[in-house]
Amino acid sequence: MSTQNRIGLIIPSSNRLTEPQFQRYAPPDIGVHVMRLRMTGRWHKPLKELKEDIGEAAAVLADTKPGIIVFHCTATSMEEGLAGEAEIVDAVQTSSGCQAITTGEAINQALNRLGIRKLILISPYVKETNQHEVRYLREAGFQVLQDFGLGLSGGGDEYINISPQRWREIVLENARSEADGYLLSCTNTTMIEVIDDLERRLGKPVVTSNQATLWACLEKLRALKPIPGLGRLFHPN
Repeated sequence: MSTQNRIGLIIPSSNRLTEPQFQRYAPPDIGVHVMRLRMTGRWHKPLKELKEDIGEAAAVLADTKPGIIVFHCTATSMEEGLAGEAEIVDAVQTSSGCQAITTGEAINQALNRLGIRKLILISPYVKETNQHEVRYLREAGFQVLQDFGLGLSGGGDEYINISPQRWREIVLENARSEADGYLLSCTNTTMIEVIDDLERRLGKPVVTSNQATLWACLEKLRALKPIPGLGRLFHPN
């Protein structure tokens, strides 16, 4: 397996769904390697205090010789806007020598690829975290017509225990005809499992954190191909 066929992920320490989802959906010739950071819940800290940890994680992950490294936490990558996101990318690239991307940047690119300008934001987050994401999305040029967060804290079992069926219900309850599409935000949820069903029901594209990140990585590795279950983003025609 060449360097170009490896993805490195820096994820929150409590995240248990990113790895199985990437292993399930990534093409078989793509390696996925993970480093964990304590960065959410009681371990949350401002970006200026987290940057050193990010750099150290990226340096260690670089030993796997990935073609790209992702800082893979939606809320943290968006929390300090586009400028904060740029600092994260710089910290990863400087420490690892690898090209880098954040989950926020991947989502930004996916929304643009699908032509989504007006969107509905759905998340498990508390109101303050949703507000950070709304500000980031507006700064990036998107219009958030409505946002809904479950108000869950911690990011571990509370997020994981929300079933795909419940996420589907929540999205349908918040559907709006004027929306171009839907963003289901968070890397540690089962949201990815209902993309196809929601797109059929809504007639609109659906973007999730893990789906968008896998897509952005495969694009940058020039390894993108149609993947069943991942919606219009992977089947643009």
